[in-house]
Amino acid sequence: MRNVGKLGCLAAIGLVAAGMWAQDSADHTSVPQAAAQPAQAAAPESQAEYVIGADDTLHIAVWKETDLTATLPVRSDGKISLPLLDDVQAAGLTPMQLAASIREKLKKYIADPRVTVVVTAMNSRRIFVTGEVSKPGAMPLLPNMTVLQALSSAGFTQFANVKRVYLLRTENGKQVKLPFNYKEVVKGNHPEQNIMLKPGDTVVVP
Repeated sequence: MRNVGKLGCLAAIGLVAAGMWAQDSADHTSVPQAAAQPAQAAAPESQAEYVIGADDTLHIAVWKETDLTATLPVRSDGKISLPLLDDVQAAGLTPMQLAASIREKLKKYIADPRVTVVVTAMNSRRIFVTGEVSKPGAMPLLPNMTVLQALSSAGFTQFANVKRVYLLRTENGKQVKLPFNYKEVVKGNHPEQNIMLKPGDTVVVP
């Protein structure tokens, strides 16, 4: 009987120790998770927002106001037309800035208006490639796009004079002509000719 009692005591001690070990393990495993939470919450800030331009298409949504929610183009004068507000300047603003402008104007008619602006078509950021290219016409202006990149997308015809390519750009109301020698640039020469394009630029391949 004494042996049985001793065995019972040992078993009880073992259960208590096992419980303490399990609790200690749980405490240790929870520490890295708690420490990881701030790192998961941290997120990199977004880059500079898109600036709205003429010919862009915008979706204007006013929460719980279906009559004021619409998808519409930015006119050539840079404005959009909205119910209650008539003409609103959009070009030159980011979507967040335009939303804030509309929100402020709507306060005269609606209590606490909530406005969202989304650019559904970025038609203002276009460049043009013309002349002896396989795909002439307008193309979207991608971030940091250069003359060489635009030409690689357009392609050349067999008659293209790739040494005499030039860029037409309007600066201060005047059109300027910038030369681009494709053969030299692809060899690594004259890197200053491979400039970044701006909206409205036209690349001409004679």
